[in-house]
Amino acid sequence: MALRNAVMAALLEGEASGYDLAKGFDATVANFWMSTPQQLYRELERMEAEGLVTARVVEQERRPNKRLFSLTAAGREAVRAYTAEPLGRPAVIRDELLVKVQCLDAGDREAVRTAITERMEWATAKLARYERLRQRLLDGRSEEAYFAEAARIGPYLTLLRGMSFERENLRWGDMALRMLDQRATSLRVDS
Repeated sequence: MALRNAVMAALLEGEASGYDLAKGFDATVANFWMSTPQQLYRELERMEAEGLVTARVVEQERRPNKRLFSLTAAGREAVRAYTAEPLGRPAVIRDELLVKVQCLDAGDREAVRTAITERMEWATAKLARYERLRQRLLDGRSEEAYFAEAARIGPYLTLLRGMSFERENLRWGDMALRMLDQRATSLRVDS
């Protein structure tokens, strides 16, 4: 998947500046796609040159003018075409923490334990942000009412997947820490 597809997914929410997209990426598509602001701005320029997005300048007092981007008809057609494409291979996990865990027996056990704990703290913080977003999307409605009434349900479904992913990170981290503690205890007993 290309960054442009994630940008187009974010722009389905409506017109946004590059800054707003970069800031909002964390609240809209970060549960499945990460990008730096520089990558985002470069992609917006390419997309504008290809006619997938259009930009209008908004003059501001006391601040530089800003450009608001929105999908063009060609951009919406690109979204439709993208969603019709068959999926490629499933995503591959590339996670430095898991490489460190793989090296655990020959490495610094406490440093790896700390890294697992930090990952769990990160997952807990992300879950809290995702829950705030979920409440904002539901806006007092039940999930059933949301699915019946909302103009778009894709953002909610991807949010649920992101929440599930972070819950699994917490479950795995909890299990890994328990196993490390059990291992440390058994090594002390054996020596």
